[in-house]
Amino acid sequence: MTAETIETIDALMARYAAGTLPYPAHILVQSHLEITSTNRNLVAGLEELAAETLQDAEPQPMTDRAQRLSSIFGSTPPTEAIRRPSTSIFPTALRDFVGFDADEVPWRTKMPGFREYEMDVDGCHASLFWIKPGRKIPAHTHEGQELTLVLDGAFIDIFGRYGRGDISIANEAVDHRPIAEKESPCIGFAITDAPLRFTGPLGQRLTDILGA
Repeated sequence: MTAETIETIDALMARYAAGTLPYPAHILVQSHLEITSTNRNLVAGLEELAAETLQDAEPQPMTDRAQRLSSIFGSTPPTEAIRRPSTSIFPTALRDFVGFDADEVPWRTKMPGFREYEMDVDGCHASLFWIKPGRKIPAHTHEGQELTLVLDGAFIDIFGRYGRGDISIANEAVDHRPIAEKESPCIGFAITDAPLRFTGPLGQRLTDILGA
């Protein structure tokens, strides 16, 4: 997903501010910032620092000036400039990325009590997921990086509780078994750059896959 493993939220926010995240991961962080104010000040500070660094950089001559200006003026305004008020659980950035709203997701059932909508973009596997209340996701580890943003409901794993707007970061060092809270379904947006690998005793794996 990046040249280096992302291990903390601060590191993820720094990559976002630097513009080095793959597009789906950028959308995940942008959606997080829309939902909650938790990291907005941090990102604003990092972006201000980046702007100061750019300002101090040695000017470089512009090539193909006319073509570049034509491209700029003919481009579509960035997503940030088109924010629309919404009561949807989908933030605008995510809704624009997938092309539909929360009540229009073409879900596919992958396991009992677990639905998913998948896409591959910019070298990443991106997916929306729906987990029924109380449903256990089979224990697994990761062959790469996994970023998960909770859009509605909540899940619990070995690191604690993740509710709306929270981001879970996992990699090959993490082996967890997320469980959706019993009060309501857990809906989220996940990004991975490598397959997951099921772990745990065979009996537990079969039980979790069947949703028993």
